[in-house]
Amino acid sequence: MSVAEIVIIIINILLAVTLSVGTTPVMVWWERRVAGFIQDRTGPNRADIGGIRLGGLIQAIADMLKLVFKEDFTPAHIKFKFLYTIAPAIVFICSFLTMGVIPFADNITIDGNTYMMQAIPTTLGIMWFLAFAGLSVFGIILGGYSSENKYGLLGGIRASAQVISYEAAMALSVISILLTYGSINLNDMVQAQGDTFWGIIPAWGIFMQPLAALIFVVTAFAESNRTPFDIAEGESEIVAGYHTEYSAMRFGLFQVGEYAAMSASSAIIVTLFLGGYQIPWMDTQTIQGNINYVLIALIILFPVKAFFFTKWMNRNYNWLDKNDKREKEKNILIRGFWGIALIVSLALIALIATGLGENGVNIATTVIQVVVFVGKFLFMNFVFIWIRWTLLRFRYDQLQMLGWKVLIPLSILNIVITAIIVVATGS
Repeated sequence: MSVAEIVIIIINILLAVTLSVGTTPVMVWWERRVAGFIQDRTGPNRADIGGIRLGGLIQAIADMLKLVFKEDFTPAHIKFKFLYTIAPAIVFICSFLTMGVIPFADNITIDGNTYMMQAIPTTLGIMWFLAFAGLSVFGIILGGYSSENKYGLLGGIRASAQVISYEAAMALSVISILLTYGSINLNDMVQAQGDTFWGIIPAWGIFMQPLAALIFVVTAFAESNRTPFDIAEGESEIVAGYHTEYSAMRFGLFQVGEYAAMSASSAIIVTLFLGGYQIPWMDTQTIQGNINYVLIALIILFPVKAFFFTKWMNRNYNWLDKNDKREKEKNILIRGFWGIALIVSLALIALIATGLGENGVNIATTVIQVVVFVGKFLFMNFVFIWIRWTLLRFRYDQLQMLGWKVLIPLSILNIVITAIIVVATGS
């Protein structure tokens, strides 16, 4: 095994871990801040370390530390302690493994050898996602059953009914995607989305299969138990559902598992319907052939972004007392962002001046594609949070009606239409 292969494996694993689990504090903070904005309130922003608040991010980190050091209490009435203990781990592991097959960039070639830019180098693709997305509900069911609590049991039953209803619609919507792209390999699908149709519109899944995209996004919300599909928790009805009897890090694993599932769903939606790592009208070969122009655009972009961010900070964080710790934090952050922008710009100028070999061009292209993927990934996570704080929870009958009487018939209709078009056009 070469050094390049080892480095790429480590980078892929770190990307998968960071995007699925490492972003949890950021997502908790982001959710609270978006909720505060939508509800016209500030949200948590007071906790700090040495005066540094990071807009409230320190509060999310403090909450996670609290869960780590909190007493892990197991109620005495629980009989199946092994099932009770392993349930949150199942939810967490399945949600985490789902991220393993997501391609973060196109295949990279180093010294003539090609490597896949995904944590688990398998071609199973979408089938892997469907398998582990379905398995994660077993953790919820076991957690509710083993809690020996009527609210927990009701939460587990609701979760099982929900996953049966929406897993079918999700799988049927995926069939339309398979017919469109002719492959179950996620990287093949993303490469196909680098093209255009009618010479203008990117061949992204959301344009090629708008109905499948809508169905898949709705079912992804249901699979990740996010509002308005969180009847398995239903605080207003069944206290907290399947995790009523959990505390400390076991409860924390359920929470991290939910955010990991949200992140995995966002990643697969980006991969199937938003072009993955592709930049509109710029596939991998186009970026490699115009790498110097792309780097020049980035050299201009970083200082411009820093300028507008500084302007926003000065407008929204302007304190009368210049000795206020929040004023000092603002100045530190402004200097930090300008420093990062200048360092990156100078590094890119040095790359252009010294020239990039074949390996350098390939590496630069991969880094750009990873950044593009992460940007789309964060946007989709924002959509998940936005929907949660906009829509009310569905009633149980409404949820089942939507799954069985709306989404499944629409999925079957979309398969028929797609098959007819594929047969008629031959592609």
